[in-house]
Amino acid sequence: MNILLIGASGMIGSRVAAEATGRGHQVTGVTRSGAGGTHVADAANAEAVAALAKGQDAVVLSIAPPRDGSEPEAPLLAAGRAVLAALRTAGVDRLVIVGGAGSLEVAPGTRLVDTPDFPEIYKKEALSQAALLDVIRAEAGDLRWTYVSPAAQIAPGERTGAYRKGGDTLVGLFISAEDYAVALVDELENPTTPSQRINVAH
Repeated sequence: MNILLIGASGMIGSRVAAEATGRGHQVTGVTRSGAGGTHVADAANAEAVAALAKGQDAVVLSIAPPRDGSEPEAPLLAAGRAVLAALRTAGVDRLVIVGGAGSLEVAPGTRLVDTPDFPEIYKKEALSQAALLDVIRAEAGDLRWTYVSPAAQIAPGERTGAYRKGGDTLVGLFISAEDYAVALVDELENPTTPSQRINVAH
């Protein structure tokens, strides 16, 4: 499979690249800096992304909103919409998004981000990721998309190859970035839940 990975040098993106490459897939990495020999492009530049996406089987979007103190939602949504436009221009219909956990429900009608103990420092980022999911659900009906939410916490760790999978309800408190990558590439290879959000955890 030919995969365009936007955000290939990040904590999660780098592990997705390693997992996919290890399974024999051809990964074309994209970053804003060109780190590690990746192609240079901004996710919000639809024309640049479309040129790189042409001929790919799938696109993985693995970017975080700005963490410089500015409002994170508008830039993340601009990038998300630009990627949707780029896929249509390039004729690619498979999109997998590295999403957030904050919009997962911990009880009926109660999201993780709305719970009293949710760290304030991460709240704006979590809400911007939730807004991106809303955009994807509303505007990507012509694409085969999957939004992959991690557990409540994700960090570098061990690759066990084992995980649990759920839908819009939080299924666990932790997953390693390595096992998250396993789950994401599994979904790329065998898209059992197109046009849905999934949640993966240990």
